[in-house]
Amino acid sequence: MSKPQQESHSNRADRFVSLLDENRKILYKIARTYAHDSSDRQDLVQEMVVQLWRSFDRYDTGARFSTWIYRIALNVAISWFRAESRNERRFVPAGEAILEVAAAPAESKELEDGHRVLWQAIDGLDALDRALVVLYLDGQSHEAIAEVLGISSTNVGTKINRIKTRLRRDLSRPA
Repeated sequence: MSKPQQESHSNRADRFVSLLDENRKILYKIARTYAHDSSDRQDLVQEMVVQLWRSFDRYDTGARFSTWIYRIALNVAISWFRAESRNERRFVPAGEAILEVAAAPAESKELEDGHRVLWQAIDGLDALDRALVVLYLDGQSHEAIAEVLGISSTNVGTKINRIKTRLRRDLSRPA
């Protein structure tokens, strides 16, 4: 490999790590939604980072990077969740600099205590509805959610209302 190509690869990797670091919270929100313990969440985040890196050459710079991350990470999480349900696991080695971004931030005590009931209710949703909830709770617009999930904006609104109704009903039931 010639020196200019190495520099190009280095610049590409640096740009990827920088963009990913700015948006890393997205990965943890998604992982929290689809994996129940910290080691599984860490594995899932690493799988998401590997797939993002593999797809980075196809990233359209005309789109928001966060939208692109959501799209890929949610697909990885849903696939991982389905495979995990069948007890199938795949591990893909990646460069240390890329995986370093995947180091988990400490979970807040508030999340562990105060939101446990809500997350248990969200865990009862199907894979697509969980993805929708993650995007909605992150403050994404109906249009952005529609773009990430490949459904219409109207469908997003309808699904959100149905999910809210279901969660209210589930959360109001006595334990």
